[in-house]
Amino acid sequence: MNLPSVSDYSLLEKLGSGSYATVYKAYKKDGCREVVAIKCVDKTSLSKSAIDNLVTEINLLKILKHEHIVEMRDFFWDEGHIYIVMEYCDAGDLSSFIRRRHKLPERICRGFLQQLALALKYLRTHNVSHMDLKPQNLLLTRKPQLVLKVGDFGLAQYLSNSEQKFAIRGSPLYMAPEILLKRKYDARVDLWSVGVIMYECLFGKAPYSSNSVQELAEKIKDTRPIELPKGCHVSCECKNLLLSLLKHDPDERITFDDFFAHDFLDLVHAPTKENYEKAVELIQQAVKMDTEKNPKEAFHLYCEALRYFIPILTNETEPKRKEILRSHVSNYIKRAEILKASCIEDDSEKDKYPQLEERPNPSMVQRVAFLNEQSSFVDRELRTLSKSTTKMADGLEIGEVAVQYLAEGNYALALERFQSCLGILVPLLKKEPAGRRRDLLHKQVQLWMKEAESTKGLLATKDIEESVQRGSDSFEQCMVQ
Repeated sequence: MNLPSVSDYSLLEKLGSGSYATVYKAYKKDGCREVVAIKCVDKTSLSKSAIDNLVTEINLLKILKHEHIVEMRDFFWDEGHIYIVMEYCDAGDLSSFIRRRHKLPERICRGFLQQLALALKYLRTHNVSHMDLKPQNLLLTRKPQLVLKVGDFGLAQYLSNSEQKFAIRGSPLYMAPEILLKRKYDARVDLWSVGVIMYECLFGKAPYSSNSVQELAEKIKDTRPIELPKGCHVSCECKNLLLSLLKHDPDERITFDDFFAHDFLDLVHAPTKENYEKAVELIQQAVKMDTEKNPKEAFHLYCEALRYFIPILTNETEPKRKEILRSHVSNYIKRAEILKASCIEDDSEKDKYPQLEERPNPSMVQRVAFLNEQSSFVDRELRTLSKSTTKMADGLEIGEVAVQYLAEGNYALALERFQSCLGILVPLLKKEPAGRRRDLLHKQVQLWMKEAESTKGLLATKDIEESVQRGSDSFEQCMVQ
């Protein structure tokens, strides 16, 4: 195959082609010979709409600078072509990645969605809608670790949440129902596309796989409910986000703010440079509290730091850095477990319940069971005051069970119970009139919210164990397969 000649660049191979452009792998002849991707656009094949799209793409790429968006390095033209020089993504695209794996484990899906969400969050700050989100437009780089980058802004638009359009834009399989059915639409169309991408990641196919656009449109028009494949196993948070994205009515679809804040994505603890610095700062505070003999506060700080460190650890692919970080994280986990035990066995509880000391070498579980019997996890006055409100009493009882599970190391059940009790107590707290009972309930809710966050930190440590056992679930190992 004869490759075209481009001034200042040597073209190496064809990467792909579209209706009016071909993309080549290339390197600059002078300087560091950095490998790039060059999009060559044939001027003679451009319609007016194609020219408009190209101008929009170039103007957008001039200003969009983000680690999860493919960067434009340069653009120029000659008599027959326009050339857009982009960073080269050496690991292909998400579509190829899914095809090789057939479907992706939930934690790998979460990693890709986190990165896509970070890119979309940045785009929303510029009122930009991509309009053509699909696995083929999500490119992957392999070094220093597997990173997803949004590419191909040929159909992108400046579009706010309130502004509405009518033009058909995008790829039918990933196109929001309101576009496909030629209705008014706004920026929320990107959220539907994310839902289809998420579904394909998890199950290896789109939710409305069809043999033709007409068949697809009929399924959309019938508003057929999105069904998960039989026998599939996904977490409640994962299922909730997926079905919230795939709402036919955009008014019922999850909002951008709620999407970015969703528990499944947990963007707050995404593996970023800023979060690494935050984790280090939390560890420093934990060590300080530990040194000052404040075990409870040190425990919570260690757990909070782990929620930042563990995604960073599981995302790290450089062997030496990963091993050093794993060693540090392992020490933090051990210290958090020791502090947790000391909090249960602290002197104040011993003074409160001297009967414990009469038992020869009571185990942690025995201590927890005994303290639970004595209603130590809930202020006694609050328990008495709650008897007249059945729901409050039930919520407090569930919270006590949560604390017991936490002490026993059953973090999954502990978190489930904490979330359940807070789901009961928080609404009650909002309605509770001012007074002694409200003050005590507020204090208890705040305490269990903190315990729930710490439980999430300890639960995240299971990801390390599972990663070691499975071996193949890191991004880089997925790519090798």
